[in-house]
Amino acid sequence: MSPADVVVALDVGGTGMKCALVRPDGGTVCAERHPTDAGRGPDAVVDAILDVAEGLAGKARADGFEPLALGVAVPGVIDEAAGVAVWSANVGFRDVPLRDLAVARLGLPTALGHDVRVGGLAEARLGAGRGTGHVLFVAIGTGIAAAHVVDGSAATGAHGAAGEIGHILVRPGGPRCGCGRRGCLEAVASASAIARRYAELTGGPATAAEVADRAADGDAAAVRVWAEAVEALADGLATGQSLFDVETVVVGGGLAQAGPRLFDPLRAALHERMTFHREPRLVAAALGDEAGCLGAALLALDSLEK
Repeated sequence: MSPADVVVALDVGGTGMKCALVRPDGGTVCAERHPTDAGRGPDAVVDAILDVAEGLAGKARADGFEPLALGVAVPGVIDEAAGVAVWSANVGFRDVPLRDLAVARLGLPTALGHDVRVGGLAEARLGAGRGTGHVLFVAIGTGIAAAHVVDGSAATGAHGAAGEIGHILVRPGGPRCGCGRRGCLEAVASASAIARRYAELTGGPATAAEVADRAADGDAAAVRVWAEAVEALADGLATGQSLFDVETVVVGGGLAQAGPRLFDPLRAALHERMTFHREPRLVAAALGDEAGCLGAALLALDSLEK
C-alpha cells in the first residue's frame, strides 16, 4: 500500500456517527462526527450512512488520498459474512443488506461489523491489549457486551451474536433485564442498572458516575449499589475467564471512566474468584470512543487481504 492509501471508517450509534479516514498503520487522516437521528427510521439512517461515507471518500480523493475500502460498525446482531445488519434496536435495522448497499453506492469493497467487536479489535491490536494474543474486551455502558479477540481476530459466533456477556446469569431472580430474563449481569452492573438501583434505594436520580463519586464520599446507599455492581462484574468476568482463558481483560465504556474506584475493587474481587484459572491482566481501555471507528477501519483493511 502507498502512503496515500486510506480506508473510510464509520462507527454508527443511535444518536451519532463517528467517522474517519484511516491509514493502514492506524493513523487518522481526518475525523468527523455526524448525527444518526435514528428516530427518522431505518431507511433514513441507511441514507445518512451512505451519504457520509460517500462524502468522506470524496474528501479523501480531493485531498490526494486514495480510498481503498469502507468499514462500517453498527450495534445489534450482525451477519458479518453476509454483510447484513440482522437486528438493531438502537437504529431500527431489520435484515438490512448494508454491505451490498454501500458497494452499490460507493463502488468500494465494504466490511460490516458489530460495534463492540470492532472496538475490541482496535483495543487488542492498537490499544490496551496490544501485544497479547488473547484479549477479552468488555464495554460497560447502558448495556454490557464483550468481544473475544484471538491473534487479532474477533469471534462472531455461529449467528453473529458472540460476546453477549451482559446476559450471563449472575443473580437468579434479580432485576429484570431488557432481554426479559431476571438477574443478567447487564441488569445489575451496567451504568443504567447502577443508576436505577440507586434511585430505587434513595428515591433520587443519579448517574452511575455520580453513584461512584458518592460511594467514594461514604454515601451508604451508593456504597451498597457500587459494591453490588462490582461483585456482579467480578462474577461475570470470572465466568468469561473460565470460558476464554485470556491474557488480558480490557474494560471500556462509560463505567471505566470511574478509574481506580472501579478497577481496584474489581481486581480484588476477580482475584478472589480465581482457583485453577490463570488470573488475567485487568486494564482500562486506551482508545476511548475512537475504538469503534478504528476497529471499523481495521475490518476494512482485513477484508482487502482476504
